[in-house]
Amino acid sequence: MTVTTATPILGPAAWRGLDLARTTDWIRPVSEAEAQELDAALRAVQRRRLDWPAMTRDDFPIPRFAESLGEVSRALEDGRGLVLLRGLPVERYTEAELRIMYWGVGLHLGTPRYQNAQGELIGDVRDENRLYGSVRELEAAASGEPRTSRSKARSAGPLRFHTDRVDVVTLLCVRPAARGGLSKVASSIAVHNAILERRPDLHALLCQPYYHSREGEAGGKQKYYAMPIFGMRDGRFTSQYSRTFVENAQHIPGVPALTAAQDEALDLWAEVCEELCYEMTLEPGDLQLLNNHVVYHARTTYEDDPAPGRDRFLMRLWLSVPNSRALPEGFDALWGSIEPGAPRGGIAQAADRPRSMN
Repeated sequence: MTVTTATPILGPAAWRGLDLARTTDWIRPVSEAEAQELDAALRAVQRRRLDWPAMTRDDFPIPRFAESLGEVSRALEDGRGLVLLRGLPVERYTEAELRIMYWGVGLHLGTPRYQNAQGELIGDVRDENRLYGSVRELEAAASGEPRTSRSKARSAGPLRFHTDRVDVVTLLCVRPAARGGLSKVASSIAVHNAILERRPDLHALLCQPYYHSREGEAGGKQKYYAMPIFGMRDGRFTSQYSRTFVENAQHIPGVPALTAAQDEALDLWAEVCEELCYEMTLEPGDLQLLNNHVVYHARTTYEDDPAPGRDRFLMRLWLSVPNSRALPEGFDALWGSIEPGAPRGGIAQAADRPRSMN
């Protein structure tokens, strides 16, 4: 397994929050011509009575917008690692229509991947405890099961900095919260560099394997895997981490206990993420795209408008992208493939995996 060298990593992905605050070059407005093109593609799908999971890229032709999405793909892999598409006219469409449009856009960027063992491809990010009560939380507490990242994402509580297990995570904002719910992003490369400068001893630990749990996955007997927080291959950096999964792994028989120094390294990591992050309010029609290899994300707590149909509502799509980087040896335990451009990531299914849609 190749780990990072003990030198700072330079390039456009090594940004700090202040850098994003000073520029808007990472925000790309959707033009009216592009919006009309998306609408025409949506109506064509509806006339054919296609279900969105059955669509291919050819079923959703958007030649003008596809050129913009090509630039987005390059910015995600070779630029800052994040892009905000602003101004999708979500107010014009029903939720069912937005799923068709969102899926169609995703197919022009990459291959959608499963987000849980139940085969979810477009996730609804909203406070499910408010909508459906706290039965699930009570059942989990009674059984002694640890809370997963997924259950936390679908509450109104805060989310710690983490990555998702896919090349690119996208979020389409349909409705924001009444208060709070800020999206927080941090460059994993900038975090890597800052820790290297402050505490090279702790940086070295983050380049060594930490044990993570695999709960929520279907199939397979292995309940955990070992992977470093920072990795490198062919000069390309990657970071994959969720403290929830590291903490949950500590309850699995056979997993070594974290040392005090390993815990200290994770604490410093979280501290630096907060220092270097950028906070943004996602507005209706914002489509946020993040390269998980170089960007961490988090969220502040929020409060919903109590009126029906006014709750915070985002759609989430995970994508494996054709211009992705090679990953270090050993990362296939999580990703399935470590070769560049290969369909990979997501949550393994008991029976099969999603087919490539490029």
